[in-house]
Amino acid sequence: MTKKLKIRDLTLRDGQQSLFATRLSQQSIDKLLPYYLEAGFYAMEVWGGAVPDSVMRYLDESPWVRLKSISDKIQGKSYLTALSRGRNLFGYVPYPTSVIEGFYKEAIANGLGIMRIFDALNDLDNVKESVEIINKLGGIPDGAVCYTVDPKDEPVEVEIEVEEEVPAKGFFAKLMGKKEIVKTVKKVKQEPEKIFTDDYFVEKAKGYEKLGAKIITLKDMAGLVNPARIATLMPRLKAAVNVPIDFHTHCTPGYGLASGLMAILHDVDILDTNIWWFGEGSAAPAIELIYVFAKKLGVEVEVNMEAVGKIREELKGIREGLKDFDLHKDNFPKPFDPLKDELPAEIDAQFDKAIEAAKANDEAALLAACHAIEEYFNFPKPNLIVKEAEVPGGMYSNMVAQLRQLKAEDVLEDAMKLIPKVRRDAGLVPLVTPTSQIVGSQAVMVALSRKAGNEDYKNVSNQFSSLVRGEYGKTPVAIDPAFRKQITGSEQEVPYDVNSYKSPENPVLAKYGNVKLAKDNQEYLLLELLPTVAKTFLENRRAEEFEAAGGSAAAAPVEEKPAAVSADGPVTGPTLNAPMGGTVVEIHVKPGDKVKKGQSLLMYEAMKMQNEIESEGDYTVKRILVKQGDVVQTGQPIIEFEDPNGAAAEDGPVTGPTLNAPMGGTVIELHVKPGDKVKKGQSLLMYEAMKMQNEIESEGDYTVKRILVNEGEVIAAGQPIIEFM
Repeated sequence: MTKKLKIRDLTLRDGQQSLFATRLSQQSIDKLLPYYLEAGFYAMEVWGGAVPDSVMRYLDESPWVRLKSISDKIQGKSYLTALSRGRNLFGYVPYPTSVIEGFYKEAIANGLGIMRIFDALNDLDNVKESVEIINKLGGIPDGAVCYTVDPKDEPVEVEIEVEEEVPAKGFFAKLMGKKEIVKTVKKVKQEPEKIFTDDYFVEKAKGYEKLGAKIITLKDMAGLVNPARIATLMPRLKAAVNVPIDFHTHCTPGYGLASGLMAILHDVDILDTNIWWFGEGSAAPAIELIYVFAKKLGVEVEVNMEAVGKIREELKGIREGLKDFDLHKDNFPKPFDPLKDELPAEIDAQFDKAIEAAKANDEAALLAACHAIEEYFNFPKPNLIVKEAEVPGGMYSNMVAQLRQLKAEDVLEDAMKLIPKVRRDAGLVPLVTPTSQIVGSQAVMVALSRKAGNEDYKNVSNQFSSLVRGEYGKTPVAIDPAFRKQITGSEQEVPYDVNSYKSPENPVLAKYGNVKLAKDNQEYLLLELLPTVAKTFLENRRAEEFEAAGGSAAAAPVEEKPAAVSADGPVTGPTLNAPMGGTVVEIHVKPGDKVKKGQSLLMYEAMKMQNEIESEGDYTVKRILVKQGDVVQTGQPIIEFEDPNGAAAEDGPVTGPTLNAPMGGTVIELHVKPGDKVKKGQSLLMYEAMKMQNEIESEGDYTVKRILVNEGEVIAAGQPIIEFM
C-alpha cells in the first residue's frame, strides 16, 4: 500500500507573512484561486496570524471579505485554516467568551474549516475554551504544541552526598581488611534540569487530544527543531495520540528541509509547506523539494502538482510586485518545476545522500546534503545567529533595532547571554509571540542595569511584571514566589481577569449621514479585536458608502483640520514625538482638543507603511507643530500639549539628590508633584523604553523639590528626572 502525505499550504498566510510583511493583496490572491481549486491541497492556511490586522492597516481590505472570497472560490475542495492564539485570538490581550465565540462563529460561517490554536506558554487552560467552541460550531480544532528548547546554561555547582567505601577503623578491623561506608558531601558541576523533553511535548499533545483537538500540530515557529529530534519525537507523538500529526517548521536556522524529510520518514500525516517563490528562508520548506524527496521514497503527495505549477508561475510575478517588502528581491531562487526539469546529476545525488543520511540518523550528513540542495537553487543560507542563540529570528532583530534606537548596541552580546537567565526566572517560557518580545526586552534592561552597576531587575517592563504575576497563564516551570514578590510586590500568583474587558464604543458618524461606525456584527468584532486599526478602516468604508449614495464627504460636517502650524515661542509643555522618520498623512486633532490615552492623534507614513500614533495620556492639545505633508525626523516634536504640572523645572542649578533615568525612553506619566513626600519603593513615574512600559520607584524617603522633565519628553540614560530636597 502506497504511503500518502497530506499537505497544508501556507503560501497565502504564513508564507507571505514570513517573507513579505503580509502585503499580499486580494487582487493577487484572486489570480491564484482557480489554480488552488485544481491543486486540491488537504488544507490552505489563509487567515489569522497577522492577516486580520495587516489587510486593514496596510491594504485597506476587509479580513471577512478575504476569508469569504477564498471560500467561495475553493468550494470546499480544501479545508481553509487560520491561526489563533487561543484566548488572545489574533491580538495580545485575553478576550471574554462572548468575543471568542463570536469570532469563531463568524469565521466558520464564512468558510473556515480548521482553526489552529496555540498558546505562548503551552498552557492548555488558555486553549481549552477555543477547542470546545470550535467543536461545538462544527469546525476542526487543531491543537498546536509550541516547540522550544531549553536554554544553553552553564553547569551550576551543587553539593551532593556520596557514599565511599573506606578501611574500617580499629586495629583488628584493619587487620582483617574490613571496609565501611562513609557518607561525604562533594561539590560537583551539574547541568540544569531539562524541561522541554520528548515527554513534555507528548504530554501536551495528549492533553490537546483529551480536550477534543482533531489534529495535533508540532508547531516550530523559530525553526529550531533539528532532524535528530524529529527522529525521536515524531514516533512518540504518533504512538501517543489517535489523531493526525501535522508538522510545521521554518527554514531560518537551516533545519527546515532536513527536518521535513525526517518527519516523512517517521510517518507524519500532514506537512506544512510553501510554494517555491514563497518558500524557504524564514518561511517553511518549498513543496517542490519535498515532492522530490517523497517521489524518491515512494510516498504519494496528495496534491495536483500540475496545478501547483500554475500557481508557481503566477507567484513569481506577484513576488516581483512585493519587492519593497522582500529582503531577497535581488537574489531570487532559480526556477524549478519538479515535473519537467531534470536535476543535474550532482544535485540529484544530494537528494539521495540526504535520504540515506536521514535513514542512518546521520544528522551532519543530512544537513550538509540539504544545504547543498538549497544553495544550488539559491535559497537563503542558514541564519547562524539564530541557530547558535536558539532564539526566533524576529526576536533577535527586534533586540538589535531597539538597542540601536537607544544607542546601546554595545550591550547586545551581554543581553543575548542573559536570555537564559530571564527565561528561567520567568518560568522558562517558550520564545514565541508575545513572550519572545517580553523576554528579549527584559534581557536588554538587565544588561543595561548591570552596565550601570545596578541590581538585575531594577527596571521591569509592565509586560514582564504581568507575565511573572500570572496574567499570561501558567508557565512551564513554577516561578519562585520570592522572585514574584521582587518583581510584582506579592508572592501570590494572579491570573488574568476577563471581567475587566470593556467593549469598544460604536459611535454614530454625523459626517457620513449619522451611521454607526460598525454597521454589523462582523465589523463590530473587528472593532473589538483591533480597535485602532479597525476604526480607520471602518471610517473609510462609511465614507465610500456616503459618497456612493450621493453624499459629499467634503460638504458633511467635518472637524476642522489644522492648515498651518502655530510654532511661535519655545516648546514648554509635554510633546508627542515622531517614533521614526516619515511623512505626516493626516492630523486627527486641533489646538484646544482634549484627548484621551489611546486616542489616535495622527497618521504618518514610514517605510511605505501607514502608522497611527496614539496619545500616551490624557492631555489638552496646545499646538500642532507640523502640517499634513511634512516630512518629520525620528524624535521630532509633532504636537505640544498643555503642561498639567506647570513648568517642568524652575531656573537654577540642581543641588539636591536626583532620580536619574536608568535607560533612554519617553516619559509617559508623572505620579508625583513638587512638595509631595514619597516613601522608598513608591512609584514616581512611568516611562516607555523598548516598547515596554516601566515604573521607576523611589530609592528612599524624600520630599519632591522639582520635576525636571515633562510627560511625553524623550529622556536619555542617566538624565536627572526628579530633584529631591
